[in-house]
Amino acid sequence: MLTLRKATDRGLANHGWLKSFHTFSFASYRNPQEQGFSDLLVINDDRVAAGKGFGQHPHRDMEIFSYVLEGALEHKDTLGTGSVIRPGDVQLMSAGSGVAHSEYNHSADRPVHFLQIWIVPDTTGAKPRYQQEHFSPEKKRGRLQLIISPDGAHGSLRVRQDARVYAALIDGQERASVTLANNRYAYVHVARGQVELNGLALQEGDGIRVRDEHTLTLSHGVDAEVLVFDLRPHELPHMP
Repeated sequence: MLTLRKATDRGLANHGWLKSFHTFSFASYRNPQEQGFSDLLVINDDRVAAGKGFGQHPHRDMEIFSYVLEGALEHKDTLGTGSVIRPGDVQLMSAGSGVAHSEYNHSADRPVHFLQIWIVPDTTGAKPRYQQEHFSPEKKRGRLQLIISPDGAHGSLRVRQDARVYAALIDGQERASVTLANNRYAYVHVARGQVELNGLALQEGDGIRVRDEHTLTLSHGVDAEVLVFDLRPHELPHMP
């Protein structure tokens, strides 16, 4: 069963320097029907003006990853990490027992467009850690590339949860499929472009809750970039 969450139904926060679409309830956007899905708590589609960003602020017991679509995002944290995240890079910060970080647009004259996504961990109070890897367009072109997993398989980043995240670039005649194990849910987010999921036409910003499906196939893309989350079979996130 595929349940569509249209891009136009998302929450919107427009602060001038920041334009953020919220798939699920976040900050001042509250929707009792959109409180996350399985262990997926937040998908924020953020556009940050040149030279602006999020000052240092704390997190704990959350798996937070950033996926840059355009521009460059500058990260600093209290673990001593300093990095710049560009398209193709995936950054994963496991907040664990506590960490503070800042995220700024690295450019003085261009906006940055990125997704920030939160996954609820399977344990609390763990040691904080930071990971970053680059996945080239060739690795994602016409296929679903594993970028996040519990065990770091195929060079993916390690998440503290029974969740896997795939990224794909789909255009023209390209097709990509993933087979879900029995009794699994999934969530599909179209980061940009247009694509079909099992024949259902999707636009940029659309999301799909997936239940009781065995195979997911992406096709008929128009410059599409897509994230697929393979998740545990429960409806709402909850802390361990």
